[in-house]
Formats: sequence, C-alpha cells, structure tokens
Amino acid sequence: MFVLQYLIIALANLVNLVLIAYIWLLIARAVLSWVSPDPYNPIVRFLYRVTEPVLRPVRDRLPTWQIGLDLSPMVVILAIYFLREFLVPVLVRMAAEIG
Repeated sequence: MFVLQYLIIALANLVNLVLIAYIWLLIARAVLSWVSPDPYNPIVRFLYRVTEPVLRPVRDRLPTWQIGLDLSPMVVILAIYFLREFLVPVLVRMAAEIG
C-alpha cells in the first residue's frame, strides 16, 4: 500500500510541475506577442506549437473586441491555476486516504 501512496504523491507532484511549466510557456508566448518575433526562430516555433492547440479553442469561444487584445492566455492560465488548486490536493488527499 505504501508503494501506491508514494506513486500517487509522485503523480500529484508531476502534475503540479507540468502545470507550472505550461503556465510559464503561456506567459512567454504572451510576451512574444507584444513584439514581432522571427517566425522561423526555433524557440518561437516551439512556443507556438505547444500553446496554440490550447489557445485556439479558447480564442474561438471568446467574444471578439475591436481593441485587438487577446485574452485567451489569461483564461487558460486561470483554468490551469484552478486545476492546480483542485486536482493536486485531491491527489494528495487520495494518497493520504490510502495510507
């Protein structure tokens, strides 16, 4: 039973780490959108490839305003923050219930 408990705690820590890393990728993508980066730069291409599949559906559902402000990274970051605050403690609690 201890092995399963440690496995779930390790999974909770991994989920937390992945969510934090994705938040930073979204922040980097938002900062890059303020300047005109070289679209052939490998870092820029990586950021677009990693974040666009999540941002595009959110961007399609948000109302369009004429001010040219893309709020989809903020919405996705808030959703990820909610997942961090909900999912990670649930996994830790589940591990504590097993042990």
